[in-house]
Amino acid sequence: MKKMIKSLLVGIMALSAAPAFSAEEISLQLKWVTQAQFAGYYVAKDKGYYEEEGLNVTIKPGGPDIAPAQVLAGGGADVIIDWMPSALATREKGVPLVNIAQPFKRSGMMLTCRKDSGIKTPEDFRGKTIGVWFFGNEYPFLSWMSQLNIPTNGGPDGVEILKQGFNVDPILQNQAACVSTMTYNEYWQIIDAGMSPDELVTFKYEDEGVATLEDGIYVLEDRLKDKKFADLMVRFVRASMKGWKWAEENPDEAAMIVLEYDDTGAQTEAHQKRMMGEIIKLTAGSNGALDIADYQRTVDTLLAGGSDPVITKEPEGAWTHAITDKALGM
Repeated sequence: MKKMIKSLLVGIMALSAAPAFSAEEISLQLKWVTQAQFAGYYVAKDKGYYEEEGLNVTIKPGGPDIAPAQVLAGGGADVIIDWMPSALATREKGVPLVNIAQPFKRSGMMLTCRKDSGIKTPEDFRGKTIGVWFFGNEYPFLSWMSQLNIPTNGGPDGVEILKQGFNVDPILQNQAACVSTMTYNEYWQIIDAGMSPDELVTFKYEDEGVATLEDGIYVLEDRLKDKKFADLMVRFVRASMKGWKWAEENPDEAAMIVLEYDDTGAQTEAHQKRMMGEIIKLTAGSNGALDIADYQRTVDTLLAGGSDPVITKEPEGAWTHAITDKALGM
């Protein structure tokens, strides 16, 4: 209701304004569904930060069967949120994605396993079934397994991959020994479903030395040659980072803003506030500009895949500071 009233007021103000103002349209494709993981963008929209930059941003939720890079390549969005492993693998395959900003500094990805499966170390993954997200989300896991020399095609010495969807049912129903989780989301879904932390073993990618950058802002390289589009991205990144910093300083209020934009009604206040508290641990320390050391760590991790690396060569032109230099006044 609040969102509807706000929209009506904005519409009335727009009609009464003189002279008439036409905002530039931008569509943003998210990596996942509407949740606190993307709070900065919803805050920027709700607080009018995009409007202040002359932008009308349409935020498109994602899901387990949506690959942002495919949406971008198909013209379904102007800018996307994606994980760097997916973006770099996609670039090597011929879709020229470019990272123009990096709000997330740390990785929240981990595997959560049942303790009663007997898993104590990554070597114990052998012979087990593990839930893995696809549509670009599988690359960090595949890189990790390749570095451990653990096959991913099943067998007593390998792992059987179970394509994981929206929920964590595979671990709850004992269909998988481990499932992919984020520190801010699916892990807590398991806890809320009735399992206790004492019944679980977690392996954070950060702790395993295979952490890769997540939730960066990407566009197609050719579009950056258009000065008008590049200027739109400068304004978009500036407003988005303003939204992220407000969210970091006001996590509970940011979570409530996200809930206003959740048309599914699937999210709860308690879960979103808890998620927001975890998210700000991952964005803290980033002003939005890509840290080259973090980028290189990601590249090195993806290249170190033995006979089956995620990427086969050092990427060229996969990032630029041109947008953040202008957006952040650097």
